[in-house]
Amino acid sequence: MAESDAFTDRLDPEMCVVTTAVGERPTGCLVGFFSQCSIEPVRFTVWLSKANHTYEAARAAGCLGVHLLTREQHDLAALFGGECGAGYDKFAQARWTPGYGGAPVLTDAAAWFVGKVELRLDAGGDHVGFVVEPVQWGAGREGALLRLRHAVDIDPGHPPDRRPATSGG
Repeated sequence: MAESDAFTDRLDPEMCVVTTAVGERPTGCLVGFFSQCSIEPVRFTVWLSKANHTYEAARAAGCLGVHLLTREQHDLAALFGGECGAGYDKFAQARWTPGYGGAPVLTDAAAWFVGKVELRLDAGGDHVGFVVEPVQWGAGREGALLRLRHAVDIDPGHPPDRRPATSGG
């Protein structure tokens, strides 16, 4: 057990699905590291794993969609967290529409926004932060939000050549 586990094991953040599109190809993934990082202007930072297929697309994208899910949407979370978009069309299994800048909007999400990528932050670890300024908002489904404790059974669907040593998926 790492020394940091005494702290990190107590965290239970909301999960979100981050989507983007480069050209005509939509992609998206389940994310547990994100937060509002500014009040004026309103901005959020989402941290994408360098091992994730969506990270590669997000590096070239101008906009990202960020979607909150309810606890009852575990299947949608598993689709975006457990399948690799490199060889699988997740969006064929989900209801969505193009949003601002072509970023896919999951129409069944509890709440969502699409924002312009203002900054990319590589702190030298295994994730890169994307600072996003929302330009389009929406809400749909009511219910308690999906949190990390509800998604721990989802094995990450990283491409086989980029799976972290600890990844089960």
